[in-house]
Parts: sequence; structure tokens; C-alpha cells
Amino acid sequence: MVKPSSSLLSRRGFLGAAVASLALPAVAEVPAVSMRPRLRNAQRVQASAVDRLLERSGVSGQVVFAVADADTGEMLEGRRTRVGLAPASVTKAITALYALDVLGPSHRFVTEVVAAGEIKDGILTGDLILVGGCDPTLDTRALADLAAQLKAAGLREVRGRFLVFENALRPLHTIDPGQPDHLGYSPAISGLALNYNRVHFEWKRGASDTYNVTMDARTAGYRPEVDMARMTVVQRSLPVYTYEDAGTHDKWTVARGALGQEGARWLPVRRPGLYAGDVFATLARANGIVLKTPQMVEALPQSTRLASVSSAPLRDILQGMLKYSNNLTAEMVGQAASLRRAGRPHTLAASARQMNLWAIETLGMQNPAFVDHSGLGGQSRVSAQDMVQALVAAQKNDTLRPILKPVKMRDAQGRPTNDHPVKADAKTGTLNFVSGLAGYVTAPGGREMAFAIFSADEDIRATITRENRERPPGARTWATRARRLQSNLLARWGTVFDAQDTAALKN
Repeated sequence: MVKPSSSLLSRRGFLGAAVASLALPAVAEVPAVSMRPRLRNAQRVQASAVDRLLERSGVSGQVVFAVADADTGEMLEGRRTRVGLAPASVTKAITALYALDVLGPSHRFVTEVVAAGEIKDGILTGDLILVGGCDPTLDTRALADLAAQLKAAGLREVRGRFLVFENALRPLHTIDPGQPDHLGYSPAISGLALNYNRVHFEWKRGASDTYNVTMDARTAGYRPEVDMARMTVVQRSLPVYTYEDAGTHDKWTVARGALGQEGARWLPVRRPGLYAGDVFATLARANGIVLKTPQMVEALPQSTRLASVSSAPLRDILQGMLKYSNNLTAEMVGQAASLRRAGRPHTLAASARQMNLWAIETLGMQNPAFVDHSGLGGQSRVSAQDMVQALVAAQKNDTLRPILKPVKMRDAQGRPTNDHPVKADAKTGTLNFVSGLAGYVTAPGGREMAFAIFSADEDIRATITRENRERPPGARTWATRARRLQSNLLARWGTVFDAQDTAALKN
């Protein structure tokens, strides 16, 4: 097992008094601030205020939360803090900490083109290989750079095969098999990704009432059409999309009745290695280098590097991941960290288990139960208390908050405002009838607190079929209510715990 790099997060640096405060049973699994049978008057007022917020929210199912002083770990308020709920994309905050600690903030992912054979007078007599290096941000422009480097190096002809290596990570057909095939936020995963493993599908109705369709790998300045993802317009109303793995390509159909005059959307790629190889071959041909049809290879032969491109530093990648909540980025960087820590994981769940162990060892979490790195899998569970404990640990080194996205607070009328006295930076998480928010909130007086809020209605979730997971009835209204409750809780904590003596609110 490879040990993590020099730690950004020291277990010794935060365990002790702060963790002891977080672990107080007085706030566990209860709807009030304290478990004392006889509440003081101040405690009754606080419990009643929270109860009123919950009642007015209209959020069905379970609501759990915890808030603690970010510097000391002193627990300030909580509701059912040890109950584990699905964290959704709040998971990405833990993934970011995991990757930063194991790989390091300056780590860069490298994609290469290598030659297995001799090059003489610009002619490669052996194979040319595109090698994925776990870069989740690789795009068509980067592949164009690789092709241009080959031309600049004098390569004119490849007489051997064109191979693609994606096995730095074990290829997986989708992030969450429970999601419909056409949803772009659950693409395939491997050690090679292009354009977040999505292909751009565009359609326009022609003069003869037929449709012109294109499938391309567009990035700013580039729009190469692809052959490995193919679309056919079919005379039907539903289902809108069907998918079939045709072996050499992704085979899609779309219902004619759903298209209208024109439009476009991103569809997931299920064969990322072939997708990248298809696009790279087109870009190489534009530079005068003709390659054969790409073939996948499971192991790398002895070879010589001809060209390479590097990603941005990991910290920048993670900041973008937290801002845009990209699932593929989370899964690839999480698995890359597990690869460094314990070898190539065979499944997302196996990689997530490594992250769970790391979180226990490094963050002092008690019972994290993540099943992936993105939160898309609804089987993950984490408690508000565990999440807050991790946030307090990260605060010791100011690791996470600088890369979290600011939360838009709301005024008394529920409207988003930029000048609210309470400031928060956090990671959101949303699945159907699941909503989470966790991060840091600063009161007007300057007190910093770590918090986690999780809501879920598992009874309704259990009734949603796979086909209806894109937009199930009632999900948007429920999510709006959950987000409003989160904002109200943040505003409350920024007022109630603003640098005041909280002794009267504790046991």
C-alpha cells in the first residue's frame, strides 16, 4: 500500500477537545438542542424556533442538521445528528479533501502519445498509442495540441496500429446504473476521458421534413464529427431516447415526435477510449498523419513518449468540480487517489471504501458510508455530525473553504441577495427528493461555524421508476422547499450564535 503524501490534514492537529465537543451525545438523534429531560427556558425558545422553521418549510421526510464552532469544534445545535442520510453531491467535498491529501494540490494529470517501435525519416514502423492519465478535464483542444506536437516532431506516417490505453482506471459503463441511459451526468468512466465523456448531439429539420443530425466532440474552436456515437431518428413519441452498445460504437435512437424544429443536447459516451481515439485520429489526419481505426489495448508495451499534455493543478480542478458539481471529475480524481493509496480499484464502491477508511483515519469521521466519489449513487450515507467533524478538521488547515462556492443567501421575502450579513461557502447536493448543504457560515460578528444539513424523503424516492428519474413529479417543488429551509437555518445560526456566550444553550 502506498502511503498518502505529506498530509494537508493532520489527525493529531484536530483530534482532542474539538472532536470531543463534536461527539457530545446531547445533540444526537433528537429534534431539540439538548437531551436534558428538563429544558431551561432559553433551550425551549431555541427548540421552538427550530421546530417552527421545520413546520413552515413543508419539507417531507427526514431533516437532520448540525452546526459547530469551526475553530473549537464546539457543537452549537443539532437535530438527529447521528442519522445517516444520502449526501448527494455534498460527497464531493470529502472527495476533494481525499484527493488533495493523497495526490497533493499541485498534482497534474498527464495524457501522452507514445510510440512502440522505431521512427526513421518520420515513419513509425510500430504502433502509436494514446495513453490516458486520469485527466478528467481533457478536451478536444488538448488532443489537437497532441496531434500538432506529433507533426512538429516530424512524424509523417504510422505503419503500425493506432492503439488507445484507458486502463489506468478500470473502465465502467456508467457512474450509476440506476440512471437512464441518456443522462449526461452519468457517463462512462475510465483512465481516459474527453469532454467529460459527453458527445454533442444536434438536429435541424430540413426542407423535406427530414432531420439532419450531427454527433461531434466540440470544444472552443473545434467541432470534429465522431463515428463511434451514431444517432437515428425514429418515428415514435416515446421513449425519447434508446441506447444500445453496438460493440464498435454507441448506437442511439431518438423519437421524432420529441425533436421540434431544431435543438441540441449533450449525451453520455459509453466507450470513452474509442471516443477519444476517434477524435484524435481526425485531428491527426488534419496534421497530415493518417491513423488506422483505433483499437483498445489493456497493457502498455515498452514505448517512447512523443507528445504530452498536462492538466491544470489538482486544486484548480477541484475548485471547478465543487463549483459545477461535475460527477465525472469527482469519480476520476477519487479513483486516482485510491490508485495511489492502494492500487487500482475494481469498482466505484471499492474506491469509495478506501476514501471511507481515509476519512476515519485522517478526518476523525466515525461512520462514513460513501459508495462513490460524486454522490450520484443514492445508497451513500453520512451523518450531519460526521460531516461537521470533517469540516472542522479541514478548517484547521484552511483546506476546503477557499475552494467552495459562495452560497446565495435570501432576504426576508425569500429573494436572493448579495448583501446579506451572513456569509456562507458550501457544497450543495441534489438528487430526487434529496437535498444537502454542508460547509462554513460566518456570522456578522465574524464567528465562523461548520454546518451540515441533509433532507430526504426515501418513501417518495422508492416509487420513482428508472425511466422517470430525470424529472419526477414534485421533485422540483420539494427541492425548492429544502433549499429555502437551508437558507433559513443559515440565517438563524448567523444571528443566534454570532459571537455570543452559548453556555445557556448547552447541557
